Amino acid sequence: MSGTGATEREPRLIHAVLDWPPTWFIARLLLVGAYLVGALAKLSDWPAAVAEQAHFGMSPPALWAAITIAVELIGPLLILAGRFVWFGAGMLGVFTFLAAFLANDFWTMAGQERFAATNAFFEHIGLVGGFVLAALVAEHARREGRL
Repeated sequence: MSGTGATEREPRLIHAVLDWPPTWFIARLLLVGAYLVGALAKLSDWPAAVAEQAHFGMSPPALWAAITIAVELIGPLLILAGRFVWFGAGMLGVFTFLAAFLANDFWTMAGQERFAATNAFFEHIGLVGGFVLAALVAEHARREGRL
């Protein structure tokens, strides 16, 4: 690069937003918020959480419901705390990847059901990429002493 820094190429507003300290936390909260809400919903309705696992063929369903809740709580909390982000992101990434195949098996469907499941599948795969990016950003920030 010929002496032109990134800050000279991006609009000032964008630079200000990206440099604003709460942006990193807000981005992480947006990434993991659905998992926290899901865990709280499952905790508030344990029979429904167990039934969900049974619906997907997980056995024993109560064990899988407990594991799901643990992953949906611990992963986000690690990411939001900025500690062991790689581990929290890894937990949620693997969980989301496996769930995409288990819950959105579009290749077995037809019509509108296939369309909806295909979209959901690739949205989940996109979230996996988001977790990889969160881990990368956190690692770079840690190496630079910002975390």
